[in-house]
Amino acid sequence: MYLKTVLVSLLIVFSMNLSAQSPSKSAGESFGDFFAAECEKAGIVGASFLFLEDGRITAERHFGVMKAGEREPVGRETIYHWASNTKPFTGIAIMQLRDRGLLKLDDPVTKYLPELREVHNKYGSMDAITIRQLMTHSAGFRNPTWPWDKGEDWEPFEPTEYSQLVAMFPFTEVLFKPGSKFSYSNLGIIFLGRIIEKLSGDSYETYIDKNILKPLEMYHSYFDTTPAYLLKHRPHSYYIQNGKRTEARFDANTGITVSNSGLNAPLSDMVKYLNFLTGVPAPAGQARVPYDLILKRTSLEEMWRAELPTTIDANGNSGFTTDIGLIFFLDKTLGPRHLGHGGDQNGFISYIDLDPDLRKASVIVFNTNVLYPDGTPQEKDVVSRLRKAERRLFAR
Repeated sequence: MYLKTVLVSLLIVFSMNLSAQSPSKSAGESFGDFFAAECEKAGIVGASFLFLEDGRITAERHFGVMKAGEREPVGRETIYHWASNTKPFTGIAIMQLRDRGLLKLDDPVTKYLPELREVHNKYGSMDAITIRQLMTHSAGFRNPTWPWDKGEDWEPFEPTEYSQLVAMFPFTEVLFKPGSKFSYSNLGIIFLGRIIEKLSGDSYETYIDKNILKPLEMYHSYFDTTPAYLLKHRPHSYYIQNGKRTEARFDANTGITVSNSGLNAPLSDMVKYLNFLTGVPAPAGQARVPYDLILKRTSLEEMWRAELPTTIDANGNSGFTTDIGLIFFLDKTLGPRHLGHGGDQNGFISYIDLDPDLRKASVIVFNTNVLYPDGTPQEKDVVSRLRKAERRLFAR
């Protein structure tokens, strides 16, 4: 709670003083100074921020350590858990398979996953639910993978086998008319991961490694538990609630939900990914595979076209977005194609923003999550304030 209050103050001060900063200091550098100072006051264990312009890191700040009570600092090679920032990789893989003629976005999901016909759908046939609807979170499935969310010790972290989900299908229902509205669903993304596996013949992790990570030379990126030779770069993660800090489970395995939230990567690798998204040519000696051989630019831009408006809450707020494309979110209040995604799992929080027209991108990632009580006003939410501050970082 204290982190969010402090970062709100940080962003207010940052916005007020940006125009008065030294001419020699960029907006990103100014934000980085406040970011580090206020993370210290909040008790954050470790966090990183960087800003890219035309493929160059023009601002970067790392704060804190890999593990509470120890001295090893976080840095560009720290391997953070990216949680739901895995989802765009899943979307890119689906578009790759589409471009290879292996699927169509408006194919019924049951063409590839006939077992979904066991789900209860009072709105019609399960055969009417499409891959596109999974990608726009509009297929009608619930948000969480499991229906258990009361915090009991016996509740599973995540299912480890697809068969466990299939066993739940007769006890699963479609919650609204598919295609009628946006409603965030982790479960739907898992179905996309399963389609990738069935069509490619590879596990999800192997497919992404062969078709995205390796071509982009993201050699220190992987899914789920950390290989021994990279453990020294893996930070611990934490929750802060009511002023009390507790440690999350170390190096958690996301199981069958890997396509939804399993990615781990250092910032040095994520820079290569962001350069691919913004279309910035890689530096000499990097990404020798042309970007178009990973995914055609036209297909990537197809993912960035608004498909549906995102959820509006009781106060008329749309969160961090105004629309959803194919997996990627858009905030048209920040620009015609201001894109992004967030991640929140097991104590890690990450935010990625980019504007491909300006060829700018930013990353903020924490190994510490502060839990808000339900009903916290949006104006007190640090993420909302960060997005507002980003208007100046992405100024046209």
